[in-house]
Amino acid sequence: MKAIREKGIWLAPLILAIVLWELVAVQVVKDPVLLPPFSRVIFSFYLLREVIILDILASLVHFSMGLALAFSVAFPLAICIGWFQNVFKVLDPIIEILRPIPPLAWIPFAIIWIGLNPFAAGFIIFIGAFFPILITSYTGFKDVPKILIDAGKVLGCTGDKKLIRYVALPYALPSVAVGTRVGMGVGWMCVVAAEIFGVGMYGLGFRIFNEFIYWKEMDFIVAYMLILGLVALVLDRFLRHFVENKLFKWKKGIVRQ
Repeated sequence: MKAIREKGIWLAPLILAIVLWELVAVQVVKDPVLLPPFSRVIFSFYLLREVIILDILASLVHFSMGLALAFSVAFPLAICIGWFQNVFKVLDPIIEILRPIPPLAWIPFAIIWIGLNPFAAGFIIFIGAFFPILITSYTGFKDVPKILIDAGKVLGCTGDKKLIRYVALPYALPSVAVGTRVGMGVGWMCVVAAEIFGVGMYGLGFRIFNEFIYWKEMDFIVAYMLILGLVALVLDRFLRHFVENKLFKWKKGIVRQ
């Protein structure tokens, strides 16, 4: 009974939202171009069944390239900026100048530097994911309490290398995990923008802007919007499962009733 009740907490509002969507689209709006009914959106999944999987896989490839590169660059840089004060003083102004620039503004450079290929899409996603990972991660390293550093020195952690490995890294890991989660969200939002300019024949963003939008096939567009949201949900749940149940299992403490 408890499991059924817990499922109903999130399932009931979802069903209610779908019913309201269908009623408003059919009875109030009455124009599928302005708001396609949920039933038409579901049917469009069937019509697009041959390309949906290929589009999802293409977008996941672009996303994986960008996120992997963002983490590979941001994580070691975060250690340097957060731990060494001189590095922070040198790089902080540059980071704060570049950080507010939207990832979409880098599209012309992606085309010129890399060309119209999947690596260009990965570059845009890299820009979107890089700064959230960097900022949150280096804050974790920068905020290591002095008492932990002194305790580490007493216990034999002499030198920056050992202090970073045995003191700063364990303390900063929760911040790194949060930054990665935020970076994943921003990076996934950049997928559509990264694929607009045609980096291949497949991709969720490519399909929305280069095919459906010109024909005002709004039920197809909404279907792909839902796919974007569902894939993002799966990715986020996967990361949360890994972080909460594997990496930080020791932080669970008392389970709430």
